[in-house]
This record gives sequence, structure tokens and C-alpha cells, in this order.
Amino acid sequence: MKEIGFKTWIVVLFLAGCVFSAGDAVAGQGRKQSLHFFCKGNPRKTLSYKGDGSILVSGHRGGREKGYPENSLEGFQNVLRQMPALFEIDPRLTKDSVIVLMHDATLDRTTTGKGLLSNYTWEELKSVRLKDSEGNVTGCTIPTLEEVIRWSRGKTVVNLDKKDVPMEMIAAMIKKMHAEDHVMLTVHSGQQARFYYDRFPNVMLSAFARNMKEYEDLAASGVPWNNMIAYVGPSITPENARIVEMLHASGVRCMISVAPTHDKLNSAEERQKAYLQEIRTNPDIVESDIPTEIWEALKLR
Repeated sequence: MKEIGFKTWIVVLFLAGCVFSAGDAVAGQGRKQSLHFFCKGNPRKTLSYKGDGSILVSGHRGGREKGYPENSLEGFQNVLRQMPALFEIDPRLTKDSVIVLMHDATLDRTTTGKGLLSNYTWEELKSVRLKDSEGNVTGCTIPTLEEVIRWSRGKTVVNLDKKDVPMEMIAAMIKKMHAEDHVMLTVHSGQQARFYYDRFPNVMLSAFARNMKEYEDLAASGVPWNNMIAYVGPSITPENARIVEMLHASGVRCMISVAPTHDKLNSAEERQKAYLQEIRTNPDIVESDIPTEIWEALKLR
């Protein structure tokens, strides 16, 4: 087995079929890398907290790797060629109610288009090209959510953030595509969690639990904890450590996001140092604009 010096178990993500592996590895101190698989129809088993030190990596907006646009099929594929990952993505509505991927309400920052996305029909958006994180125009086009869900089956899990698409439309899409086993849904409240759980009792939810108020709201919703991962903030701190402890006791993985903090540091060396400091706080999922750099940092732990 190839030795790469992991000192924590790194989860190799997979959904129904065992086609992706980042390579066998031996962890430091003689512990084997833990190979976990996303089993079709049972994402809760894979995403639940087990206390085994495993860490998942999530590409924020799919990832903003150099040369690849965020929220693009090409960007997702680029990451998965190098490592296992799940992806947080951003559904938005066109003028004619087609669900596409776009983080901003406007086209200007990430595409060759101008103005509000909602002012364009899907047909009009087909001629728009996406820009990478440095503003360079690429040959990539805006994908539809249906296209991404179809592509992701058997490859990864996509986590749909809440933008301007009504929850009823998202639910209809999941039902139409039988996608409950590989689509996760971000919810900002217990009420939103209950909406999806009542329709899809096996669906995984990415729920906000950054403070005690949000935690108690989720607890009051009646949605089982084993249907959730929890976003606890940009870091695990003394302020949220108690919430993390309670979530772990309920079998919930806790996710942090370095997208608004460490990802913005200027050099790869600075970022790596900051990532390693964050990893030492033992998050269960790390969300990042640069998932491949997180993966490399995990190898150094």
C-alpha cells in the first residue's frame, strides 16, 4: 500500500458502485485509511458522525480552482480527478423558470453576461460563458440543476444551497429525478428542515447550528438528527464547542467553512498553515473554495 503519511482517517467518498478511489493509504501510527462508501439509498450511514476521526471535504460553490469556474461541471470534474469530495452548489431561477447554477443574483462577476440572471431565459443564457476565479473567460457554460443531478449520480453528493428557487420546485425536481440518495439540501431553520423531511424521509440536510438558538430550533423541528450534518461556523471555537459536543452525541457530523477566511489568504503557503491549524480542531467536514488544497493539507496532518 502506498504511504502518504496521513495522521487522521480520510474518508474516500463514493456513491453506489465503487468507481472512485483516491488511492490506498496507510495512516501515521499504523492506522489504515478508512474507506467509506456512499451506499445508494442510504447516505445517512456514510454522513453520520462515528467518532473515527474521518474528515470529508466539500467544494464550496463546487470549488474555485485556478482555471475552472465555480458552479461548473468542468470544475466538479477537475476536483474529482484529484480527490474525493462532495459539492455545495447554488440553484437559481431563469426568467422562464429553469433552475441553473449561479451563486450571485447577477451575471457580471462570474460570466460574460450582464445584469440579473432572472432577466434572462434559459435559451438566452446558452451563449454566456463562465469565468474562472481570476476573471478569465473559459469555454464553460452555465449548467442546469437537472444536468448536474444527472451527472452526479454514482460520483458524488451535491448539496443545494438555498437561493431564490422555491422549496416546492426543489422538491419537485428531486422527486422527478429520484435523487433523494445523492442530493443534500441546505436548510436555515427547523421549519425548512421539516418541509423536506416530510417529503423525503431519507434525505440528508445540511442544517445551520452556529449557536444555541439555531440548535434548539432544529431540535424542536422533530426531524431526526441522523438526517443532518450541521454547519457550525467558520471554525470550531470555545463558543460553539458545546454545540459540537451535543451534535456529536446525536451522531451529527459538524462542518466548518474556510471559504470566507483562510481561502482568501494570498499564498498557498499561508493557506496551508491556516488550514492545518483549523484541521487540528477536529472538524468532521471542511468546506472550501479550494478543496484540493484542503486535501493536500490533510495529508500533512
